[in-house]
Amino acid sequence: MEKNEEFQKKIGYRFRNRHYLTQALTHSSYANEKHMSRLFNNERLEFLGDAVLELTASEFLYEKFPDYPEGELTRLRASLVCEQTLAFCTRELELGKYLLLGKGEDMTGGRKRKSILSDALEAVIGAIYLDGGFANAKEFILRFVLNDMEHKQLFFDSKTILQELVQAGTEGELSYRLIEESGPDHQKKYVVEACIGEKPMGQGEGGTKKQAEQEAAYQVLLSMSSAKK
Repeated sequence: MEKNEEFQKKIGYRFRNRHYLTQALTHSSYANEKHMSRLFNNERLEFLGDAVLELTASEFLYEKFPDYPEGELTRLRASLVCEQTLAFCTRELELGKYLLLGKGEDMTGGRKRKSILSDALEAVIGAIYLDGGFANAKEFILRFVLNDMEHKQLFFDSKTILQELVQAGTEGELSYRLIEESGPDHQKKYVVEACIGEKPMGQGEGGTKKQAEQEAAYQVLLSMSSAKK
């Protein structure tokens, strides 16, 4: 399992029980295709990892923002552990290339599907927790999920931030234009273009129009930031 070796080097954690890692990277489509037990896919580990992630994120935010009331901490935590932000976190790990997917899921873009990536990331957290305990799982979360908060905030607040920047300028109004909609109802893909005035500024895609708009806004903010350098 060369890919598993590579992935362990990337995350800086070596599993004592390799079964946990293999299970964390096994999507239900692969397990079904290979006629494995329905308990062998990564869904149970995802369930566990979700709880470990929520506790770690709660402690992190509680300590980092001592002046924030409960409501603001809850909002921030929800933004950090939502599907789209977790999928964003997997880019650094290139998690999609290590997943075991069924042929159909693989051919229809499963390795880039945000729901699959976010679930797999939580499953990896659950696997590390079972294999090495809470301290190792927490270290992974701090390194790959709760790192670079400024950048993450730019991502999950991208639409609001971009709207404020556009309103402060004189280049025209911000709008989002749907340019592509594809896939069956349960696996929709939307591609949206963010425009300032009539000028297209960035594209994004997602499983909902809102996700696609957020991604498009984020891409515009990144280009604006690069242009300033």
